[in-house]
Amino acid sequence: MRQTLLSLSTMALTLVVASVLALAMGVGSAAADSSVVGPGESIQKAVYAADPGDTIVVRGVHKEDVVIRKNGIKLRGDDAAIEPPAKAEGDLFCSAICVIGDANLETGELTGPRVRDVSVSGFTIRGFKDKYAFLIDVLGARNTTVVGNRITGNFASGMAFGGSVNTTIANNHVIGGPEIAEKGILLGGFNSHTKIVNNVVRSYNFGFDVNGSTNTTVVGNDLSGHSFAAILLKDSPGTKIVSNDMSRSGVVGTVVLGQKAANAKLVGNDISGAPFGIYVTDAHGGSFAGNTIHDNCAGMFFEAFPSEPVGEFEVKANTVENNTRSCRAAQLDRNFSGIGIALLGARGMEVTGNQISGNVPSGPTAVSGGVVVATDPFSFGTTKPRNNSVTGNTFGRNKPDIYWDKSGSGNSFVGNNCNKSVPTSLCN
Repeated sequence: MRQTLLSLSTMALTLVVASVLALAMGVGSAAADSSVVGPGESIQKAVYAADPGDTIVVRGVHKEDVVIRKNGIKLRGDDAAIEPPAKAEGDLFCSAICVIGDANLETGELTGPRVRDVSVSGFTIRGFKDKYAFLIDVLGARNTTVVGNRITGNFASGMAFGGSVNTTIANNHVIGGPEIAEKGILLGGFNSHTKIVNNVVRSYNFGFDVNGSTNTTVVGNDLSGHSFAAILLKDSPGTKIVSNDMSRSGVVGTVVLGQKAANAKLVGNDISGAPFGIYVTDAHGGSFAGNTIHDNCAGMFFEAFPSEPVGEFEVKANTVENNTRSCRAAQLDRNFSGIGIALLGARGMEVTGNQISGNVPSGPTAVSGGVVVATDPFSFGTTKPRNNSVTGNTFGRNKPDIYWDKSGSGNSFVGNNCNKSVPTSLCN
């Protein structure tokens, strides 16, 4: 009897284990399902039919809009292109590919659960003519990845993100079309912990617009030929802009503004060929370290106005050189040239350990020099520079090395290796 009970127990245990294994294998298989969408077939139908965790492989050319509202969908292009449909099929604001959770489509504010763990990769998106649209939209999402896509030959802007958390945007080519569209990549309001890594973005009005987002990291991107700015950073605290190459911007390489843009960090970037390399106004708190800023009209420009104070930034160990280009009021709002680092009405700045050389004007300018500390001579400003420290910098071939108009109070110039200053007592 005991042997019989033991045998029955063993059989029951075997059946239970087999059932659990079968169930686990079934679940695993469902989670790993994939489908293939061939040329001319509907991507959207495949999305409707997919379960969370499925991979949809797309091949060939497709003329449609695609909207993803399910968790875990992996949409992967394999030599795949999306072109505009004859008639829009998706949400009104959506062109090409949209990932949408429960969010307000007008403001980007979250109204319900976020769609999670979606990825979009490997697509070419081309031929869209609506200049007010974005071609990849991610709104109200978590853990989204947008990787290895190519956006080219469109009148529309590139990508937009709103109300999303832990988004990764990497290794995409976003190239402006026949007319200058507004933005390559937009981070609108309510985004947090976004990573923008190793993208090539060319020929928009703004390459990246980071506006009302928190804890954004922008690393290793190549941005060139933008008609206004490579990077606009506005009211986005905790942003890190690291090791990017920004060249040939129409107005500024990076512009930082908004009192909510606290603790911005720009580190190790190469910025060249613009009127302003870096322009900062109406902002406070952060650091600029180890950047190479060259061949602009002005390298780093901190400009304060009575209602828009600037200050409390650390400017350390940058190379600011050969900013000799001449910018004219006919194109901008002022004539200026030959400025390395300007503190115009700024307060509480620490300019330390920088290499500043070859900043000599080649055209008309109200002021020039390696470091300029002054009340703003370009806009009839009245805000005086206060409590700025210019310490331990190395100068060479600037005109002059240091210029101070003697305005303000608490400004100090100590331990700088320079040859010529105005007034003459500022060099050691």
